[in-house]
Amino acid sequence: MSRGRGGRGRAGLAGLAMLLVVVVVTTAAGWAVTRGGLLGGADRDDRDVASPAAAEPSATSSPTPSPSASPVPAARPAGSTGAAGQRAHGARAPLPAERPRQVPVPGPELLGPGDAGAEVRELQSRLRQVAWFVGDVTDDYGTATETAVRGFQAKRGIAVTGYVDQRTRDRLAAMTREPTADELANRFPGDAGTSAALDPRCRTGRALCVDKSSSTLRWVVDGTVRKTVSVRFGSSYTPTREGQFAVESKSRDHVSSLYDTPMPFAMFFSGGQAVHYSADFAARGYAGASHGCVNVRDLPGITWLYDQVAVGDKVVVYWS
Repeated sequence: MSRGRGGRGRAGLAGLAMLLVVVVVTTAAGWAVTRGGLLGGADRDDRDVASPAAAEPSATSSPTPSPSASPVPAARPAGSTGAAGQRAHGARAPLPAERPRQVPVPGPELLGPGDAGAEVRELQSRLRQVAWFVGDVTDDYGTATETAVRGFQAKRGIAVTGYVDQRTRDRLAAMTREPTADELANRFPGDAGTSAALDPRCRTGRALCVDKSSSTLRWVVDGTVRKTVSVRFGSSYTPTREGQFAVESKSRDHVSSLYDTPMPFAMFFSGGQAVHYSADFAARGYAGASHGCVNVRDLPGITWLYDQVAVGDKVVVYWS
């Protein structure tokens, strides 16, 4: 009996040992499968979607490359250079340096402030042709001429000095024509008078008689012509109205609220249409047109007329 119980005891211990061996082997196999197979794939997926910083090797660890595979460099995150001192991930690239602008170099002075004579008169006349000089030309190179030269130079990319150098002279000559004797003497077509017939409505009382045929305005008092100046009219899109009107109002320093342009010595006769001085007409002549007004380019003439004409005087616009 004692031997039987001892045999059964030894058999029980042997069975327990076998059970422990199975558990150990099974656990080890499960761990190996888990790390190397199923969960290993999941770990790789997690690394694929991790942040770029997580993809780079740690500074404190140096993984040993597999002897069967060539080492592959880690992918560099977008926006990072990897070199010390260069821009970091997400930083903007520096803007390129702005190209320096070339400053025009002025040439020697050929004509400038303080000069006088025929050359100055021709200069002013040419500047008037391109709408930089306004009014009558003279022999004196004063502030008005200097301002006109500066404006011309700035517009054409020439060194802005206010005096004429060779480049300024050549550019102005290329854009203009030789001034006529009448232009140099401040005489314009129509200013000296016209033989066109007066409209019968102009022969009585006081009337600004505007003749589209001769492009003239005549100031007539009781049938006598007191003053004649050349005038310019509106284009086909904004024609000057024809008929008999009356001066409705006067404005010596008027500025158009519609076009934001000066209309000095304005004498309104039909809504927004008026007889007034035009610097553009003085500069460009009949190359342009008004917006319906009667333009006068003789500044002394319109100044004198403005003082003679009164509100209520007739304005007759017609074809002779």
